[in-house]
Amino acid sequence: MILPLKPFKLLLILLFCFISSAANSAIDTFEFDNVAQEQLFHDLSKQLRCPKCQNQNIADSNAQLAKDLRNKTYELVKQGKSEEQIVDYMVARFGNFVRYDPPMTPATIFLWLGPLLFILLGFLFLYGQIKNQNRSDDKLDKEDDQRLAKILNKKTRFDNKRKKGSKQ
Repeated sequence: MILPLKPFKLLLILLFCFISSAANSAIDTFEFDNVAQEQLFHDLSKQLRCPKCQNQNIADSNAQLAKDLRNKTYELVKQGKSEEQIVDYMVARFGNFVRYDPPMTPATIFLWLGPLLFILLGFLFLYGQIKNQNRSDDKLDKEDDQRLAKILNKKTRFDNKRKKGSKQ
């Protein structure tokens, strides 16, 4: 026996049914021959970067290109290709950008050594500034030297008078 539902409740139930089916359809399901293939696929999908997205791997990205890369990775894993062969295939197609850890080549040497070079240059600059500051602070011109001598001479005379006055 079906109880009569108000139209609003019926609409709400239908809406939840459509929303839940849309959420479930976004999940990729892949079937593997063994656990090693599944592990390789998951490792590769976390290693490979989506060329379209901003710093997301193909496992986390919802872009169509990432989905295509996941499907191609799955296809290559199912064919029995090794991790190195699959990564080489992706690099040949998309360049080293598709890897999160690009190899050190003449084209990427500045990316690897650039931050270290900037830090070293910064320390050298600071060292030079501190050294120059100490050098300029230590030097007094003749006028300042004479003024300082006068001030110290007056102070020592004043201190001597005070000492004599306190003894008596």
